[in-house]
Amino acid sequence: MSMKIVVVGLGYVGLSVAVLLAQKYDVLGLDIDKKKIEDVNSRKIEVDDNMLKEFLLVDSLKLVGAIYDKKELRGADYVIIATPTNYNKHTHRLDTKIVEGVIYDFFENNKNGIIVVKSTVPTGFTSNMGEKFSSNRILFAPEFLREGKSLEDNLFPSRIVVGGEEVYAKKYSQLLKETCLKKDVEELFVTSTEAEVIKLFSNAYLAMRVAFFNEVDNFSELRNLRTENIIRGICLDRRIGDKYNNPSFGYGGYCFPKDTKQLKYDYMDIPNALISAIVDSNDIRKKLIISQVLRKKPKVVGVYRLQPKKGSDNFRFSAVEDIVSELRKKRIEIIIYEPFLKSKLFNGCKVVESLNVLKKLSDVIIANRYSKELDDVKEMVYTRDIFTKD
Repeated sequence: MSMKIVVVGLGYVGLSVAVLLAQKYDVLGLDIDKKKIEDVNSRKIEVDDNMLKEFLLVDSLKLVGAIYDKKELRGADYVIIATPTNYNKHTHRLDTKIVEGVIYDFFENNKNGIIVVKSTVPTGFTSNMGEKFSSNRILFAPEFLREGKSLEDNLFPSRIVVGGEEVYAKKYSQLLKETCLKKDVEELFVTSTEAEVIKLFSNAYLAMRVAFFNEVDNFSELRNLRTENIIRGICLDRRIGDKYNNPSFGYGGYCFPKDTKQLKYDYMDIPNALISAIVDSNDIRKKLIISQVLRKKPKVVGVYRLQPKKGSDNFRFSAVEDIVSELRKKRIEIIIYEPFLKSKLFNGCKVVESLNVLKKLSDVIIANRYSKELDDVKEMVYTRDIFTKD
């Protein structure tokens, strides 16, 4: 018996899940972005994920893209929602309007399918939707993906967590196990709210590690100590390990900033110190970076890449963006080198196509992540990329 699976939202989360399942099942990917649909159907995507690009070219892949139309939800056995939920600084919550809209469209057009929410949502959201629509067929299944490695992390998952009615949760988990390459994947079936919290706390922990080692770097830099030696000495302890320990200008990207802020808001009526400190520490880090750059008294600051980490083509909510914004307020001229930018301006700053132009025109070059491309001007580069890795 054939199965119809619809994935709504073809960002790196939705597309990687769609490709995973399309190895065996017919998958329809829906998005409002015409360019994304064209890229999927032509099998030529701009996402910086080599494995994802390779799997898209497999002839047997059963994936078709189409512009979002609620009628396409009819008859779907599964509707997987992976649409964006940006953090709203006014409400201090993740904006779930798009997710809610898809859920409304689903129940208007589908009587028997199962909804799987993969978008990061506030705690209690999935349960509230179940109550609103009097349904136990809404699941929450968090993703634990690295940018640039999204399909790899779906093919070899660290774990499968599904929250909601267990009978439906187990069916969905079975789909994932049938299409991933890792054997004996650990499964965890919980309530939808517990699954939401697992996602938020997982990202908060990783953000905390980034913030911790950035504060180690704050101490070392201002005390004229060698950060590399100190971090190596700390991380030789096997209980600590050497993941997420490379200093940066601050954690950024699409997940960490919004997830930590949402969790901080959820703690509003719960005693805490650590969760709030993660967000505050990241803000302090960016302010220190700005002050260190200003100490060099530059007239023109060149920005080498906007990416929050190596191997990423996504610079939404990058710490570099915030630093650039604050430097502009100090009347510092900013020029940017970012190959993924197609326009000549970014947030009011000139974008240069050539790295040589950046080197020639800049007094100081800031690099969240260093590259050998900068070796010839190393003396004018300010970076805290100690280990030249993610």
